[in-house]
Amino acid sequence: MDLDVTHPALSDLRARAKRRMPHFAFEYLDSGTGRELGVSQNRAALDAVRFRPAVLRGDITPDLTRSTLGHSHPVPFGIAPIGLAGILWPDAERHVARAAARHRIPYGQSTVAAAAPEDTGPIVGDLGWFQHYPVNDPEIRRDMLARIKASGWRVLTVTVDVPGESRRERQRRAHVSMPPVMTPRIIASILSSPAWALGMAQKGMPQMVFPGSYIKAETGADHFTHAGRVIRAFPDWDYIAALRADWDGPLVVKGVQDPGDVDRLIDMGVDAIWVSNHSGRQFEGGPAALDALPPVVEQVAGRVPVYYCSGIAGGLDILRALALGADFVFLGKAWYFALAAFGPRGLDHLMHILTADMTANMTQIGASSLDDLAGRLIPAG
Repeated sequence: MDLDVTHPALSDLRARAKRRMPHFAFEYLDSGTGRELGVSQNRAALDAVRFRPAVLRGDITPDLTRSTLGHSHPVPFGIAPIGLAGILWPDAERHVARAAARHRIPYGQSTVAAAAPEDTGPIVGDLGWFQHYPVNDPEIRRDMLARIKASGWRVLTVTVDVPGESRRERQRRAHVSMPPVMTPRIIASILSSPAWALGMAQKGMPQMVFPGSYIKAETGADHFTHAGRVIRAFPDWDYIAALRADWDGPLVVKGVQDPGDVDRLIDMGVDAIWVSNHSGRQFEGGPAALDALPPVVEQVAGRVPVYYCSGIAGGLDILRALALGADFVFLGKAWYFALAAFGPRGLDHLMHILTADMTANMTQIGASSLDDLAGRLIPAG
């Protein structure tokens, strides 16, 4: 099967993944919160960014390489962390980590993954960016950081745009939990997804193994509830200061949308700022993430790198974020749609889709370098 003919776009991978995943797993990956206005606003903001095509530029071979935090990568994008990835596809974290290693791109793994840092750190080596959810016990936090560091993870990314639980109504209706609670509805959904079910039977149902390893044996409530309580802290500026003191590698703060936060974060020693609205999964009453990007970039003024995620659906979207000032772009959902669609082969195919799309669009606008993108933007309005 020539995937470039049968599944040439991310939308094709998403459609196949939907057929192969249990309903609750797809709903977890695909959904936003509320009426999903945040999701639609992210999409509208990206679509509003347009480039002026160029003609008579001769043969253009776009250079997609980009360096950040001391490492050079063949493309300017990486893999964003996805929580509960273990319910999306069997052994998801290891599959995606191996793809990151094959293609030399950053791999983000969530604190609430089905793999511990020790499981995947050796796979990705210096490409590992571990995502940290604030922890309410300083001793647990320090032990977690020590384990992350010892497992080879180079970058720590702390998520700050989840100050509390969001409703995520689609997920509630789908009865999302980890591991899945075996109700008749969930069992029927699993039986309709034989590839997923067979893989899970071989690997075992996923758990939040990293925070779960700090649960006291005598606790009586379920694993999911107690593992969540381990990381249920309410981060403030003092938490960032404590984290900076405890972590001696690159520290990235993910979820920044207000340029008023920039100077203080940089003064505290943060190494990069990541603009995101959690892909519309937390709050739908704010700005599109892309609309927050240029003001943050302006305030940063080149002092540290600025990263972007939220709503990216193809190579053109990556170019849009780069043109508006992002130094690097991350995608989360896309990789797991690709994995569920075709297994590890799907991850390699998604890499091809994104790079081919970027190359084709850069050729259309006459951009031989990523640094040329901003100059080809059509001014808004």
